[in-house]
Amino acid sequence: HGPFFASLAARLRDTGAEVWRAGFNAGDATLWRGPGYVPFKGEPYDWAEALHDLISERAITDIVCYGASRPLHVCALEIAKKRGLKTHVFEEGYLRPYWITYERGGANATSPLMMLTLEDMRRALDGNNPVLTEAPDRWGDTRAHMFWGAVYHGILLAGRRAYPNFRPHRLPGVSGEFRLHFLRLIETPFRILSRWQATLRIRLGGFPFHLVLLQLAHDANFRENGPFSSQKDFLDSVISGFAKGAPAHHHLVLKAHPLEDGREPLRPNIADLSKRHDVRGRVHFVSGGKLARLLSVARSAVTVNSTSAEQALWRGIPLKAFGQAVYNRPEFASDQGIADFFRDPRGPDRAKYLTYRSFLLATSQVPGGYYAFRGRRKLLRQIPDLMLAEQCPTERLLAAKPHAAEPQHLRAVS
Repeated sequence: HGPFFASLAARLRDTGAEVWRAGFNAGDATLWRGPGYVPFKGEPYDWAEALHDLISERAITDIVCYGASRPLHVCALEIAKKRGLKTHVFEEGYLRPYWITYERGGANATSPLMMLTLEDMRRALDGNNPVLTEAPDRWGDTRAHMFWGAVYHGILLAGRRAYPNFRPHRLPGVSGEFRLHFLRLIETPFRILSRWQATLRIRLGGFPFHLVLLQLAHDANFRENGPFSSQKDFLDSVISGFAKGAPAHHHLVLKAHPLEDGREPLRPNIADLSKRHDVRGRVHFVSGGKLARLLSVARSAVTVNSTSAEQALWRGIPLKAFGQAVYNRPEFASDQGIADFFRDPRGPDRAKYLTYRSFLLATSQVPGGYYAFRGRRKLLRQIPDLMLAEQCPTERLLAAKPHAAEPQHLRAVS
């Protein structure tokens, strides 16, 4: 959601490219703001045939999508691979908050990075490491992200009769999404007060603690690339392991995702599991806020596959990750069982992590953001040239060909 891709299309047209937008609901149609909109109003099972027809009729050369795990995108990327099309996949930054991710072929668990070893990365860098800029403490697009989410789902809800077969890729559906985004906006002051009180108790408590980096349970990366069917299953595993393995004077802090919208009852679930595993008084919940303030004094970090884990690794903090992620490598993330990890967490190899981080900054991480004006402006100055290059930065670095490829015209469907 938001205006980024419409603006990107305008920049691509300036190069001579032709761009179409395959849209699935009124939110897609309204925020496109340009020519080339192609509505899809069929059933989900009709999408593959419709995309084949679109590719043939318009001689499409490239397919662009945000994320590689949503069902419509999985289908599109499979078709692109069979037909030999170039694919451009955007995602939130692996090293967020200051970067976004741009790759070809996939992202997260399907990223080309998953096929590379650290030795591959070291050889490709060959001593030419980029500056390891430290990211700001907070993700600067949060308020804009919430705003555009509310706008998008409001438009989608108002215009749903025009797209009767549209099926959201996650629950609770169109009206539920709009209600959650709207409530999130108006409840912000109360959440800030609650977060401030919880953080103050933790910082003044003087106890050692382990930090759990919670994700949005409806996020495709959590659902498709992790071993848990729900957030509660993950919480049960973590709190159980903490009860069995952590020293009796240690505490557990569970930090919600900045965009947590209440579709899962986190507080009641955490209270119930803490009681069941007899660790009440040692478990704390923080509803979002700045991660750095907690990470700076945490003993360890636990997650499924959140990109926030990169901030823990950057600080040299021991990390336990349960799901598939580009950083979930034995050199960085511990392979200990969860109880053993809480008992004596094993830290990352700092030197090897810096090699990996340098490789990301030299290839897939682009400074900027999708939602706030300044972040979008920064991206739009860089992304068109990356897309028009014959090779993406990762391919160029691995091929040891530092010269930029000549821009070529493309005919893309977003």
